[in-house]
Amino acid sequence: MTFLKRHKGKFFILIFLIFTGYIIFDTYSIQESQNVKETSNKVEDISKKEEKTEINKVIVDIKGEVNTPGVYELTSDDTVMKAIDKAGGLTKNSDTSNINLSKKLEDEMVIIVYSKAEIQEMKKENQIVCPPCNDVCVTEEDEKAKLEEETSKDKDTIIDKVNINTSDETVLQTLNGIGEAKAKAIIEYRNQNGKFKTIEDIKNVPGIGDSIYEKIKDNITV
Repeated sequence: MTFLKRHKGKFFILIFLIFTGYIIFDTYSIQESQNVKETSNKVEDISKKEEKTEINKVIVDIKGEVNTPGVYELTSDDTVMKAIDKAGGLTKNSDTSNINLSKKLEDEMVIIVYSKAEIQEMKKENQIVCPPCNDVCVTEEDEKAKLEEETSKDKDTIIDKVNINTSDETVLQTLNGIGEAKAKAIIEYRNQNGKFKTIEDIKNVPGIGDSIYEKIKDNITV
């Protein structure tokens, strides 16, 4: 009892400090929790705004050879094909050879699907054209890109089938790094030494070293 009486003041001060510390810590924890929640909400709001910016609602007018022509609401992430599906799909008389079905939709776009007879009439003039009011026709740029892609695929197919024992000068030149002079050298080498036994034997041809071999090794066979 004497000890408690003697240190009574210090004891109350200690309790006060502990209680005050607890209140400060609890307040800080609540504030931090609120800050984290606010930050999370801000990030979520920004993400929603970005999503709304990227994908917008659009109104398109679909005419011609679809089962239910009319004005439809879709999104800018949808394609012409999706719009046609929403309009009931294509009729039996439709011809989409001049329509870019994979084109993304834009607001106030006009989509006209022509009939087979209309396309045939266009073909009589040796060209498939569309009036300015149709926003989904295949353009010259589309045709050019398609042609370049097909040409590239054809070239890759030729390169994949190059046989260095049987290919002529023209085919050998389709290989990367093989020009007219090297193609002639390959033919001359095999005429003098016989057929190549392995693809690596091509490095024995004058002018064809490791660097050229690395370029063509995946595209040649024996």
